[in-house]
Amino acid sequence: MKIEQMYTGCLAQGAYYIASAGEAAIIDPLRETQPYVERLEKDEVQLKYIFETHFHADFVSGHIDLSNKTNAPIVYGPTANTEFEAIIAEDNQVFEVGDVKIKVIHTPGHTLESSCYLLIDEQGNEKALFSGDTLFLGDVGRPDLAQKAADRTPQELAGLLYDSLYHKILPLNDNITVYPAHGAGSACGKNMQKETVDTLGNQKETNYALNQIDRGSFIQAVTDGLFPPPAYFGMNVMMNKKGSHSFDEVLSKALKALTTQRFEEVAEASGALILDVRNNGEFSKGFIPQSVNIGLDGDFAPWVGALIADVNQPILLVTKQGDEEEAVTRLSRVGFDHVLGFLQGGFEAWKNHGKETDTVNRISAEEFEKEIEGKEVKIIDVRKESEYAAEHVNEAYSKPLMYINEWINEVRPEEHFYLHCAGGYRSMMAASILQARGYRNFTEIEGGFKAIAATEVSKSDFLCQTKVLK
Repeated sequence: MKIEQMYTGCLAQGAYYIASAGEAAIIDPLRETQPYVERLEKDEVQLKYIFETHFHADFVSGHIDLSNKTNAPIVYGPTANTEFEAIIAEDNQVFEVGDVKIKVIHTPGHTLESSCYLLIDEQGNEKALFSGDTLFLGDVGRPDLAQKAADRTPQELAGLLYDSLYHKILPLNDNITVYPAHGAGSACGKNMQKETVDTLGNQKETNYALNQIDRGSFIQAVTDGLFPPPAYFGMNVMMNKKGSHSFDEVLSKALKALTTQRFEEVAEASGALILDVRNNGEFSKGFIPQSVNIGLDGDFAPWVGALIADVNQPILLVTKQGDEEEAVTRLSRVGFDHVLGFLQGGFEAWKNHGKETDTVNRISAEEFEKEIEGKEVKIIDVRKESEYAAEHVNEAYSKPLMYINEWINEVRPEEHFYLHCAGGYRSMMAASILQARGYRNFTEIEGGFKAIAATEVSKSDFLCQTKVLK
């Protein structure tokens, strides 16, 4: 028997490959299916089942594509309602894959169809739990994502999640390995550990949600402090329920090299968003006016989903040479299929053709320290609330990037301010959005709070957020 976690850091997502005696199963596949097909061919095994733990909200699954390529059926847990052919399993139903068995455990709460898959090895031992978004390491799935479709409150879903976990998962053996669908960085939970694999026994000891005194305290704990889900989540759910274009088709349409002139023509005719995926340092020195920077070198796909939101938005890409396919692939993972092409030759080609360019006013942390000494200034910190609470520049305002569409209208164009995040990735996103919307009276700080912390700029006392959460 072979178990492999195929982890994608950008989405903090884990897909799983299980092989035994010439047969295989794949759990929660990503949209691009070729890596799975290649693995099956390499191991000379036949894909027997594609298991989905639930209708994912944070990415578009490759289940239909993979089924079409391999003829393997798609399996969902009880109550799932799909617009494509699938096996809707019963609670406790067992599927055989080679010499091992996979048992369905219906665990509603995160969503109503959410299910875990218990792997039973050749000797009949319960070996591993593929827990989807029901149980994470250090957390559980947020119970507010299915409420519109299910007409349930987050509290009602949290109650279902309590029943699922405490009555079906906690009684399982401590030595079972837990393989969750997501890790730290995913918006599907709020307090995940950085590890991606653990034992159920350790989670029973360390996971706050599994140590509540009763149902009421569990509901309170898991619903407290939930931030609004990214706007693209609902659109991804519908794509996973109804089906979507094949990844190969999306890639073929998007990888169109456009000359500078053609790029400009398409931009004007289509109203496309110009998305510049270079790193923040390159972007700050020069970019096409009105373009938005979300760098491939960070949590690219989730930020695209959070900030652009509408998966039907036409997009034109500006990339480093050779990054075009990577950008399209990562966009497609979160459902952004309407890429109209990319700028041939990148930003350098645009600049060399004498086209108008723009820059961001960026200074070092040391320059920031000198500029603000003895002055009253406005500082905007776009990190998460928890990062701000842990430590921040005194007098800085907390304005998380996630909510920029809400707070941007509070910015007074005539009032200068300084802008920073943790290291420059998010503040450059914010800077590009601000400038695209006509706000220019600000200065962005290179290196963010990490660089500022090395200066003598006045800061709050450090408060460990892990201890606060516990």
